[in-house]
Amino acid sequence: MSGEDELLCRLRGRLGPSSLIGDDAAVLSPSGPIAVTVDSQIAGVHFVPDLDPAHVARRLLAVNLSDLAAMGADPAWAFLALSAPPGFDHDHFLRAFTAACDRYGVTLAGGDLSRCDQLVTTLTLIGTKPEGRRWLRRNQAKPGDDLWLGGTVGESAAGRILIDRGGPATVPPSLHRVARRAVRRHLLPQPQLELGRWLGDQKTDIGCMDVSDGVARDLHRLCRESGTGAEVHAEDLSFSDRFVDLTRAISADPFDLALSGGEDYVLIFTLPPGVQPPSGCKKIGTITEKKAITLVRDGRRLRLPAAGWDHLK
Repeated sequence: MSGEDELLCRLRGRLGPSSLIGDDAAVLSPSGPIAVTVDSQIAGVHFVPDLDPAHVARRLLAVNLSDLAAMGADPAWAFLALSAPPGFDHDHFLRAFTAACDRYGVTLAGGDLSRCDQLVTTLTLIGTKPEGRRWLRRNQAKPGDDLWLGGTVGESAAGRILIDRGGPATVPPSLHRVARRAVRRHLLPQPQLELGRWLGDQKTDIGCMDVSDGVARDLHRLCRESGTGAEVHAEDLSFSDRFVDLTRAISADPFDLALSGGEDYVLIFTLPPGVQPPSGCKKIGTITEKKAITLVRDGRRLRLPAAGWDHLK
């Protein structure tokens, strides 16, 4: 057998007798509507070129799962397109990827293997939802709703800066633990699937999306789809422990990283006033009828630009 066939045989052995891999296409049997998302992770664009293949695999799955979380979906099937340079450790990547799939209840149902000068990984995920749960949508925010974040923001952007500068050892020893956590947050995001399920089970319309490109840019998208504006209070942004100390050490503004750093992979969502989401969420403002995004910081009302990651720049 060729190298590709041998690799696929090892993969099918790892997946077991119920594997859907083997034919030209997978036959699926969804019992209702499905949610489909696709995302890529490219060496030198989304992660450093020499990143451990296991980290690449887990990160690829996590960022796609975050999209399903933002829809209130349960992950079901994955289709992986893996293009890698000669010498790439495919087995190491696939072991980590299939283990992560097992953790989240995802079935690897097919994909494609190819050779490329740089590592390009693309994943298509399909999600389902039980009867009675609502799909979460960006266009459901309403004036008067409270605006929430599912967790802390800015830490992943700090982790990316640390990686670019040589790692946690580049900050004072008292901040090494905090720096390692930031790097971990950047490399291994945690999709908020349980929060997405909880939101989908609420008996009200909820505007929701995941924060991948920065709170500011993604909030603009949420409001644009809903035909609303928003007012955000800077002092209510959720920071992790000693995050501000870390930003001082790397000469960064914590609010800039929180608002436009991106790759936080927490949910930003709306709820009617008085509705309390699960612990760990933080109310950061309100949805307004006036179509403007305003930041209140140090008593001043400022226009919040749509700053953040742009995939085409």
